Amino acid sequence: MGREVGPRVAARFGRSLLELGGNNATIVAPSADLDLAIQGIVFAAAGTAGQRCTTLRRLIVHRDIADTLIERLTAAYHRLPIGDPFDETPLVGPLITTTALDAMTGALTRVQSQGGKILAGGNRRLTEAAPSAAYTEPVLVRVDEQTDVVREETFAPILYVMTYDTLDEAIALHNDVPQGLSSSIFTRDQQEAEIFLSAAGSDCGIANVNIGTSGAEIGGAFGGEKDTGGGRESGSDAWKAYMRSATNTINYSTELALAQGVSFL
Repeated sequence: MGREVGPRVAARFGRSLLELGGNNATIVAPSADLDLAIQGIVFAAAGTAGQRCTTLRRLIVHRDIADTLIERLTAAYHRLPIGDPFDETPLVGPLITTTALDAMTGALTRVQSQGGKILAGGNRRLTEAAPSAAYTEPVLVRVDEQTDVVREETFAPILYVMTYDTLDEAIALHNDVPQGLSSSIFTRDQQEAEIFLSAAGSDCGIANVNIGTSGAEIGGAFGGEKDTGGGRESGSDAWKAYMRSATNTINYSTELALAQGVSFL
């Protein structure tokens, strides 16, 4: 849609502020506080049933801690209460349409054909109580590489988990997607955090440390890079995108001082 809107607006010399989604990732370093990481990951990946532009969709974990983190994440996914969002107990509601559920099912079929392994979730829920609604379990998928389906944004609660050995490798995996909205790293190593926030690190418009990809952007400049469209909403400079600037010079005298002292009289 952005590729349709952008040229049409540009053709009349208008301006557009496009926020076109994201395929957001979190890096979990060996020094990470895993208790903190688990909370941030589950909230960002399963919150709003994965239907948020800043939803966590890719998890890049250091190989040394991968088994421990995955085991804890799998247990957390099995405990997620799913149900009517108007009730107090559920944390995960339905997908917005059955079409969204079909897209989720299609992505899972593809990733499994490319070697991915479902670790938790994926079962349809509340089919009798709410047959016309698209209730489903958030899904945790282990992948060995970042295949084409992983590089796409599926607007559903699917979290792809992959491993890395060096920070450079993790950042390369992180940036190797068309989208560039939100990102985060969990680490207690200040140097790693600074690298991630630098020009050599995340190529997203939002980069967080020790918090997930969603939930911290309120009040900050919101927007992304690459296929996310560019431009910023919110934040101290966002108003400029909605305004036209004008330069005004007002002469209150009865004389006109010309540049370089030029005189035409």
